[in-house]
Amino acid sequence: MVIRRVLAPRIDFGALRRELKLPEQFPPAAQREADEAAAAPLPPAADRTDVELVTLDPASSRDLDQAMHLSRRGDGYRVRYAIADVASHVRPGGALEEETWRRGQTVYLPDGNVPLHPHTLSEGAASLLPGEERAAVLWTIDLDHDGGTVAVELERARVRSRAKLDYLGVQADAEAGRLPEPIALLPEIGALLTARGLRRGAMNLPLPEQDVEPDGDGWRLVLRGPVPMEDHNAQISLLTGMAAADIMLAGRIGLLRTMPPPKPEAVQRLRTAAAPLGVDWPADVGVGELLARLDASEPRAAAFIDQAAELMRGAGYTAFDGELPQQPEHGGVAAAYAHVTAPLRRLADRYATEVCLALHAGREVPDWARTALPKLPEVMAVTDRTASAATRGAIELAEAVLLEHRVGETFDAAVLDVDAPPSGEAKPGREPGGTVALDEPPVRARCTGDLPLGERVRVRLVTADPVQRKVLFARA
Repeated sequence: MVIRRVLAPRIDFGALRRELKLPEQFPPAAQREADEAAAAPLPPAADRTDVELVTLDPASSRDLDQAMHLSRRGDGYRVRYAIADVASHVRPGGALEEETWRRGQTVYLPDGNVPLHPHTLSEGAASLLPGEERAAVLWTIDLDHDGGTVAVELERARVRSRAKLDYLGVQADAEAGRLPEPIALLPEIGALLTARGLRRGAMNLPLPEQDVEPDGDGWRLVLRGPVPMEDHNAQISLLTGMAAADIMLAGRIGLLRTMPPPKPEAVQRLRTAAAPLGVDWPADVGVGELLARLDASEPRAAAFIDQAAELMRGAGYTAFDGELPQQPEHGGVAAAYAHVTAPLRRLADRYATEVCLALHAGREVPDWARTALPKLPEVMAVTDRTASAATRGAIELAEAVLLEHRVGETFDAAVLDVDAPPSGEAKPGREPGGTVALDEPPVRARCTGDLPLGERVRVRLVTADPVQRKVLFARA
């Protein structure tokens, strides 16, 4: 659901692209390989074009990694999840593979993305566009009545998506009781998987996201929360990632997405912060269950959720071959988990998927995939930082441009975070303050002064500098 949107004037994101040294185009040899792969016939694979798959993504997306079909199976369910088979288009050791290692992942900016693969593949021959036969890795996951996994199969297949669906349209269909057959069970299965995750101790931060979108000759700064169907869709991806992790752990080789579990003392600090913020936290309720109950539009709840983000630090990739990792789980998922569902957009997924295919078939993992595993965590860490900097930089630039001519004005805001820890000791090196979220426009920025956590305050805009992408408030 879109919460707030505000129009901003024309914005040039070129400086941000140059600052992050984002590539402008693919080397000729890499582009040529991609074009040749796009024009080549599909490789031999099982024919699964009879499965009525559909994709579900943001309306503007064309790099479609996943398509699904959900059905009943006795008193349980069958999830068919087709993932774009990028490895069938990228030759190991070639110029295109080399360039994808340099990029690591697709970087999204408001004025156009910087893709991991050339558009002839990422938005063309490898994308699961409707009505087109495509190479895919098809996961078939059978669930019991409670959403527990009872069987997993995967294979290379030829598939054909029937429709390109988007979140807002599907949410409207769900509310009207007219979901298309391939995903009619998504709310039911998604709710079961969510409940299982909460019982495991999984955590999700239900904060609305800021985004910058084109609007005619200008841009709009948008604050939106995920619609329920988006959360249900994410559960299918998580289900597949956990199945992939189990396969790799059983085979003693692979690449996991890991994050340390929350430390008990950190959970205790969060519990201590709950009461002053008016958050009722019963002793028998886990962190994830509590977060799922909170309304992020309420300032005190939003401040508590912001504090909870401290529990979800240290995510990364862990490669292993032979000896199992000491800490294989992802703390937010509360289970072992792997990235395998977005190979058009993430480099790691291509190699993790190839490992799963080989292990499931009882074959040796190809050397090109095996030798890549230990090098992937660092590559992905670097490109994760670049992608995050691009997202945040674009938002900060839009905020500064939007507010540039409003310096001196006052606004209503909610205090999400403060510098001083519970002991009252201020952080050294800067004036006391914290982070505030404006009611209107939807801006989140630093504010100086004595700030009461979780309360509403009036703040005055002190700085809005588009060149430095800096916005600063002071308590009024």
